Amino acid sequence: MRLLVARCEVRYSGRLNAVLPEAVRLLILKADGSVLVHDDAGGYKPLNWMTAPTFVEDDGDRLVVRKPKTEDVLEIRLAEVLSDVAHDMGESAALQKDGVERDLQEALAATPSALGEELTLVRREWQTEIGPVDLMCRDAESDWVAVEIKRIGTIDAVEQLTRYLDFIRQDPAKARCRGILAAQRLAPQAVTLAESRGIRCVEVDLALLRGEREPDLTLFAA
Repeated sequence: MRLLVARCEVRYSGRLNAVLPEAVRLLILKADGSVLVHDDAGGYKPLNWMTAPTFVEDDGDRLVVRKPKTEDVLEIRLAEVLSDVAHDMGESAALQKDGVERDLQEALAATPSALGEELTLVRREWQTEIGPVDLMCRDAESDWVAVEIKRIGTIDAVEQLTRYLDFIRQDPAKARCRGILAAQRLAPQAVTLAESRGIRCVEVDLALLRGEREPDLTLFAA
């Protein structure tokens, strides 16, 4: 991983055009080809980024990042380099789910129809260059469905699933892939954001999935 702190100007062209005026920023160039541009505010989200795979051209005072088979280009003009270091991060260790999330994943993999529709599991932990999708399924129309599983469904979970979907849909064969966020509890703000992005949210009860309790009875008045 290369960490570059520099006064720079960043220009993005492709699906749209955007410019970050000259300022001091942190540039992260990962071994998998991902490139992220951060400043010292705004939380964890980068100001601009390019997901793997990419081609990076280093001309000394300019970095040009290109996305294969697209017109996406990230051009970074380096006015002053303050720090430029590289670190060998070793082999990547996959994120370990906590007990509840792992158990939810196992239960839903065994019974994907518990998500409220007829789904067929293709694979658990479907690997992508930006992380593993918890469950990759196909629906009754044979369309792809990516399922992200959380103990608590938050806005961050929606953002994570959105990144997976953006990446998956770059494959023309999966361009219609849609997302489901499954959680034991869903934050209302997360549901609102998910629905605005076409992501379906499902609350799941682990005890019910395991058959440890019966479904609640519902009384209907005449």
